[in-house]
Amino acid sequence: MSSRSVPPPPAGPLPRPERSLAVCALLGAAAMAAVDEIVFHQLLHWHHFYDRSTSGVGLLSDGLLHTAELLGLVAGFFLFADLRRRRALAPAHAWAGLFLGLGGFQLFDGIVDHKLLRVHQIRYGVDVTGYDWAWNGAGAALFLLGAALAVRARGRAPGGRTAA
Repeated sequence: MSSRSVPPPPAGPLPRPERSLAVCALLGAAAMAAVDEIVFHQLLHWHHFYDRSTSGVGLLSDGLLHTAELLGLVAGFFLFADLRRRRALAPAHAWAGLFLGLGGFQLFDGIVDHKLLRVHQIRYGVDVTGYDWAWNGAGAALFLLGAALAVRARGRAPGGRTAA
């Protein structure tokens, strides 16, 4: 038997990097959905979430998007508050998740909604090429920033590994 004692485990709660990343990705996606819906749907009147039917259906689809974004924000903030309360928030992973969510929503909207499903375009009656490049380019930049922050955060974790 060794006379050396094993040190006790660290006191206090451990950070939850994956949960911090996921919660803040939800907040980022919901926040970008809110920006899209408020700016492009309500203020500029450029499109509705679903433009392949009547304007009434378009307004209904905007209401459903708004409902989903609000539910995402409320759930995300409750989950974020729980992480903070438990002192389990991993800030570097949270920032990475926020930017991944912002860019992920924008890329999904620009590629899937605009081009693959064609549920709406950014604008109508104009050449959308510049708008598409700006929207998807900004989304890619946000997503790549989030990915870089995630790699950096993961490298900072003890032993290069993250706790669940």
